[in-house]
Amino acid sequence: MAGLDQPWFTLGVLVAISLFATVTALAIQYFAGKSLASILIGPFVAAVEYSFFQSAGHQMTISEKSRQPNDFVTRLKQSRIFRALGPGLITGAADDDPSGIATYSQAGAKFGFSITWTLLFTYPLMAVIQQISARIGRTTGKGIAANIRQHYSNAALQCILFLLVVANTINIGADLGAMADALRLLIGGPTFLYVLFFGAFCAALEVFIPYSRYVSYLKWLTFALFAYFGTVLVVTVPWGEAARGFLIPTLSSKAEFWTVVVAIFGTTISPYLFFWQASQEVEEIKNVAARKPLVKSPEQGTDAIERIKVDTYIGMAFSNLVALAIMFTSAATLHAAGTTDIQTSSQAAEALKPIAGPFAFAIFTMGVVGTGLLAVPVLAGSAAYGIGEAFKWPTGLDRKPKKARAFYATIVIATLSGIAITFSPLDPIKALFWSAVINGLVAVPVMAMMMFISSNKRIMGKFVVTGILRAVGWLTTGVMAAASIVLIATSAV
Repeated sequence: MAGLDQPWFTLGVLVAISLFATVTALAIQYFAGKSLASILIGPFVAAVEYSFFQSAGHQMTISEKSRQPNDFVTRLKQSRIFRALGPGLITGAADDDPSGIATYSQAGAKFGFSITWTLLFTYPLMAVIQQISARIGRTTGKGIAANIRQHYSNAALQCILFLLVVANTINIGADLGAMADALRLLIGGPTFLYVLFFGAFCAALEVFIPYSRYVSYLKWLTFALFAYFGTVLVVTVPWGEAARGFLIPTLSSKAEFWTVVVAIFGTTISPYLFFWQASQEVEEIKNVAARKPLVKSPEQGTDAIERIKVDTYIGMAFSNLVALAIMFTSAATLHAAGTTDIQTSSQAAEALKPIAGPFAFAIFTMGVVGTGLLAVPVLAGSAAYGIGEAFKWPTGLDRKPKKARAFYATIVIATLSGIAITFSPLDPIKALFWSAVINGLVAVPVMAMMMFISSNKRIMGKFVVTGILRAVGWLTTGVMAAASIVLIATSAV
């Protein structure tokens, strides 16, 4: 067992040092200036850039190296990797919202490491279906709702969007409540004021900040998810047992086991993520002058599709690694201590404190707030994009509020409705459960529509989805259909 633990421990220490150096350098840069930050982190960024150039088959010349800026943040922003990341990274990070954290915490606490294999299974499925959604947006220059409205049934679209808005609103309420509870656990104070503050703050960011700046903020907010890598490093994890649970599937005949499995699938593969990533690809076309929809500029296809692949694969891998870190943390602490009844992310953080110590508790709790700030705008924004495209409203975060009043009003109303849910007598746990049911029901027809769109040469031109991508896309649709059936069947028992 010691032989298994040693490599993992060494890797963990290296990751921890890298993350600490990055955060320290950013803090120094912000508060003290640029030079020391560049000294601390410059070699690390240079190594990453060099590796990226090498993998792309390009040798960086001495003159190219000399032209690289010394400032860390500038270098990071200008690096090919950072510029390649965008909608896929933000979508993947938004998937790990406070509601998702609650699901992963509950899974780890209840079943330990034996259920972590589900993330190994969901990764290729979510990576493929999100890549297809991104390709639809980049190829057609339109979001998913606009394509369904134009080429398929508008009546079916209205039903889908109604259920999407209901599910998103419940998730917004649950996330705002979790963020408020997390902040209360850290500093005390009234939860309801924190709910109002977070709701107003998230809505204001989307309405008043231009898209180019706003998407940059969302990119940086993804760093909040590193909190969960920090948490898993400060708790004692039996890495041999964890590796077996992750690599060797364990099944059970218990209904509660399959309910949690379906909840994990519903959390990682959610319809609002499809709408968001496709719409963000459309936004990118509007904000980068050289970019055009691929059906109009097919010569851009090779680079665009490669960028989408890199962006999506990295974003979804990041999402699943965070989920895995949360499961490992709760399995190694809560499950090992016999604490198996966890319902919310704040309960997980509170239960973690006496077992893993105040440091792990603080990191975990701050992560809930950070991920919520990322996820709530995505939930509200995806609903607004869907409704706006269905009703042919002017849509887009690049537009000023006066030019897209209905679009921004939808964002505000969705956020306010989420706030209202936190103050209602509605049981948040039951609300989240039914939100998962609705998401499962909505995901299947949306994914089926996406597969029809992406396979239609009249819509996608020469960029139709074929081969393995198409096969795995239909497999993912079938898996989600089966998951929805299982969820409804187990809830009826």
